[in-house]
Amino acid sequence: MFVLLKIENLFYSPVKSISLTESITLNIIKDRGIENDRIFAFTQNLDTLQIKNLEQKPHLRKLNNFITLKNSPELNQYNFLLNKDQLILKKSSEEIIKINPYAKDERVLLLNQISKFIKKEKKINFVIDQKNPFFDTMPSNSISLINKNSINDFEKKINTEIEIERFRANIYINGLKAWEERTWIGKIIEINNIKFSVTKEIPRCSATNLQPNTDNVTINLPNQLKKTYDHIYMGLYLTPLSNGDINIDNELRIYD
Repeated sequence: MFVLLKIENLFYSPVKSISLTESITLNIIKDRGIENDRIFAFTQNLDTLQIKNLEQKPHLRKLNNFITLKNSPELNQYNFLLNKDQLILKKSSEEIIKINPYAKDERVLLLNQISKFIKKEKKINFVIDQKNPFFDTMPSNSISLINKNSINDFEKKINTEIEIERFRANIYINGLKAWEERTWIGKIIEINNIKFSVTKEIPRCSATNLQPNTDNVTINLPNQLKKTYDHIYMGLYLTPLSNGDINIDNELRIYD
């Protein structure tokens, strides 16, 4: 066991795909992920029975059941903040609406607002699941980690700035050689006495083409990864093996 590096940035996303909140600390929950991460989502074009099944049976969830930046890139102009029992929709510094997400009548107000922003007409609903959040790895639960030096290496090779927010990862580390994290698959890492299993690499999709806080497509990022490295990966999925908090500047250790 030896110290490799430290945590540089931490994020979580209260609403699947269309929110990102930077934090100095994250509460890790064993076998689940991060507290309040992706516990809300918007579904698209599902009837009442389908929504009930989606809520009760995580293994039936498919990515095309949900509103995401892939199918609704215009929503990248907006962000959600979660403050205890208040979910706040914002555009830049402007607050658009604030609701209690656990109050049905207030959720209706939010749905009406979101419907105005989506270019293609869709039947949308708002769903909640704190036990089995709406991760891209559904029905598995996960935390995402990225080596910032891999992003830096990518930037240099394509001569283009790549903002870290494009990837919507939870944990960003620095001090590691570019792409060395790809050797961690199947290993155990530890942050602040919390152990994580490194399960697999993260393939990147078209949502990363969007410039943060806009609906502007400025790069075909998966295509550039493929052309540059002959793969489309950036980052790792982790499964937490214990509970606790992780913080900015915590050391990361790796077990062979």
